Amino acid sequence: MSAESKMDALTKALSALDKATPARKRLTALFDADSFVELDGFAKAGGESAGVVTGYGSIDGSPVFAFSQDITVQNGAVGKAHAGKIKKLYDLAAKTGAPVVGIYDSNGAMLKEGNDALNAYGEMLLWQNNLSGVVPQISVIAGTCAGCAAMIALSADFVIMTEKAELFMTAPFTAKAKGENVPGAGTAENAAKSGMAHIVAKDEDAAMEQARRIISMLPINNLSAAPICEAAAVEGVDAALRSAAENIENADMKALVEMIVDKDSFLELHKDFAVGAVSGFATLGGSTVGVVATTGEPICGGGCAKIARLVSICDAFQIPVLTFVNTKGFKASAQAELKGIVREAAKAAHVYAEATTPKVCVVMGQAYGPAYMVFAGRNANSDVTLAWPSAQISALAPETAVTMLYADQITDKNPRSAVEAKYKVEDASPFQAAADGYIEDVIDPAATRSVLISTLDMLEGKRVSKLPKKHGNMPL
Repeated sequence: MSAESKMDALTKALSALDKATPARKRLTALFDADSFVELDGFAKAGGESAGVVTGYGSIDGSPVFAFSQDITVQNGAVGKAHAGKIKKLYDLAAKTGAPVVGIYDSNGAMLKEGNDALNAYGEMLLWQNNLSGVVPQISVIAGTCAGCAAMIALSADFVIMTEKAELFMTAPFTAKAKGENVPGAGTAENAAKSGMAHIVAKDEDAAMEQARRIISMLPINNLSAAPICEAAAVEGVDAALRSAAENIENADMKALVEMIVDKDSFLELHKDFAVGAVSGFATLGGSTVGVVATTGEPICGGGCAKIARLVSICDAFQIPVLTFVNTKGFKASAQAELKGIVREAAKAAHVYAEATTPKVCVVMGQAYGPAYMVFAGRNANSDVTLAWPSAQISALAPETAVTMLYADQITDKNPRSAVEAKYKVEDASPFQAAADGYIEDVIDPAATRSVLISTLDMLEGKRVSKLPKKHGNMPL
């Protein structure tokens, strides 16, 4: 072949690579303008493209690796060449310590490759799990993500789905053929309600923007510091915070969090899953923090898992955790017990106890018994535990404590309500907890932000040596 013919062939090949497929459009939306560099663009599978686009670029100036499955080539089928490109991407991420974003849109395995396709999935899952806790990983599900691919996608730290995306282990039509008919099975809405998807975005552009936002808030790896950004406080909230403290039982905990952290910085995760808890990331004084807030409602097993997941991720990347406590406790019902509420509570307790990242707790309202132990007590191992004057800290809920300890004080002239009120003021008072050495300070609600910023500044250099062991055994 002449030099001219070779140049013509190369030009045609490059032109094919420049084709605006959905996979490439998604990568363009993900990365900073003109920063994407493709890797292994000429890799083939059965004479065609490998069905996935891989490469690297920058997000807000930070290096990031990404792959995007190409549904327009053999339905994005996963085979040996497909997995080989992704494996190389993970290898580079491990060597350089840069985050990985995987964009999923595939109808399944390349069946004609048989065991090679099965092995390809296995390698992808292995590399995903090997990098867990080393670099942040985000899965963006923009089309179909099924079977083995669904396991791989959910092994990432964060899962973002578009409203029209599909995520399932067993195809809904297969379940229906067996006589099962679950409305919404496999949909993004169901994934959000079941806790599989952290965020559901309206469309692909919104999903990429959410991925960019998460990356911009996190350190690029477990040895790096989180980025610092410009920050502004929410103005004019002092009166609202004090008012909330006076009526803490009816307070909107998410709204309180948004008043305390930097303006417009709170990114809620798992919004539609387990409403007894709120979790997400925010910035406080320009620094990234993980936020857990119990909402006042009893915490179910899903709420425990939601909290444990966030604290675990924060600990892996040395992101401080702020815990705002106001809860009646763990869900008390026979159904909750049958679903393993004790196991899930123990799981949350384990994660808090194991975490060595800076931890600060603010008890705003009720904190009784097991819930206090898990989130605010010595098990949580908070570096600093604070309380609002509205806090109620007790081994038992006031109504239970009065029944067991002060029933003899209840008379016609001294009704149960009066005895319970006295118990709250005296025995369950945050000032009593402070006097006993279980909390460091009782603070003005309006000063919460400034106190937290000062506390986190003090904890910036925290270092902890743990007992020698390979790992703890979480009650999964």
